[in-house]
Amino acid sequence: MGAAGLGSRAIIGEFYHRLSQLTGMSWINQISMLFDSNQESETYKWLGMVPQMREWVGGRQAKGFRENGITIFNKKYESTLEIQVDDLRRDKTGQIMLRVGEQARRALAHWASLLSTLLINGTSGVCYDGQYFFDSDHSEGDSGTLLNLLTATQVPKLDVTTTTAPTAAEMVEAVLGVIGYMMAYKDDQGEPLNEDAREFLIMVGTPQLWAPLMAALGSQVITDGAGAAFTNVLGTLDGFKLRAEFNPRFSALTTNMMVFRTDSDVKALIRQEEEPIKMSAIAEGSELEFNDDVHHYGIKAMRNVGYGYWQMASYSTFS
Repeated sequence: MGAAGLGSRAIIGEFYHRLSQLTGMSWINQISMLFDSNQESETYKWLGMVPQMREWVGGRQAKGFRENGITIFNKKYESTLEIQVDDLRRDKTGQIMLRVGEQARRALAHWASLLSTLLINGTSGVCYDGQYFFDSDHSEGDSGTLLNLLTATQVPKLDVTTTTAPTAAEMVEAVLGVIGYMMAYKDDQGEPLNEDAREFLIMVGTPQLWAPLMAALGSQVITDGAGAAFTNVLGTLDGFKLRAEFNPRFSALTTNMMVFRTDSDVKALIRQEEEPIKMSAIAEGSELEFNDDVHHYGIKAMRNVGYGYWQMASYSTFS
């Protein structure tokens, strides 16, 4: 686009065009639920288990919503780009449009930033049952004590030779052990909760964990610590779908991996949005242009995130 046509309408139009074309990170939808909001906060009391089928004896036994719940308050977020009017006039190479496209990409990445921070704080953030999201003593009704903060005590295969860089063979065993542990969870009536789980996402935050994880999920044949080759059982799990995700925001988690169930209608996390991303401008003919010879292009959103079902997520530590 020539410099003469580079006005605020063109810039705003380009932003929404790029926003509609970009898809963002697919893991966001896989591990979180999106809810619309029309007020300052929303309270979620439906979190918890629905009743199991039972023999009809003595009439129906209805189960309502929880007395407690989790309340998520919307927050206002913004990002503003300042452009010199002279730069608008001179830009014949499309550099400003590239910046606008980058602003759209950053806007889509905002959910990833919020959710990643929520997960990093999951060992100290409280979820709907009053416990930390990642905890060692969840309990509801007849579920018994359940853990989604896992160590080698619960999953022996988390005991590896090098905690910051397991081998591909060790990663295979660790992933299988964690998934098996999650599938054994029971609900508040003592019934299996994840018995139909078949799709999982495994997330790590360092290249040293990412490489063996990718080898564990993608290689047909891998070698153990002694160099012996064997067929990778993860490639032959009938009906299961496992996916790896590298999250650079987890760079401080050098000995940890998170595993999420992704094929359930309910998810581990909640996204809440009162106002979607919108762009506005102070541009041609404005007082800002007259006084400072610049234009401002700002985006705004009102949203927040919170913890959903802890039963759909686990946090493991290699030892």
